[in-house]
Amino acid sequence: MRLKNLLGTRYSMIQLIATIIFLGSMLGIIFILYRKIPVLVELPKNGSHGLSKGKFIIRIENKVKDIYALFSKQIILHKFLSWVKVMTLKTETKIDTLLHSIRKKAQKIDEELKDKK
Repeated sequence: MRLKNLLGTRYSMIQLIATIIFLGSMLGIIFILYRKIPVLVELPKNGSHGLSKGKFIIRIENKVKDIYALFSKQIILHKFLSWVKVMTLKTETKIDTLLHSIRKKAQKIDEELKDKK
């Protein structure tokens, strides 16, 4: 009996601690939102922040875009070449099975001709 009370008390104590932590976290989030909503409302809706970028940053962005474009073209080329390779292997397999069946038929015809002689 005493063990059940002790376990029940521990469980309710853990639950109480978790509830306090949860409520404290929620209050913190609400406080931060209350302080930041006026600043967020003043931001422009189109996403620009009104600051101009430096020439150095613009050059870096252009180089990154060029590298990305080259990389994406290589990925497309890689996918196309992989597709060609798969199609070639499938075609080769079909040709191999056809040649194998033709050889079997030719061997049967040769055996039949030998048997007739």
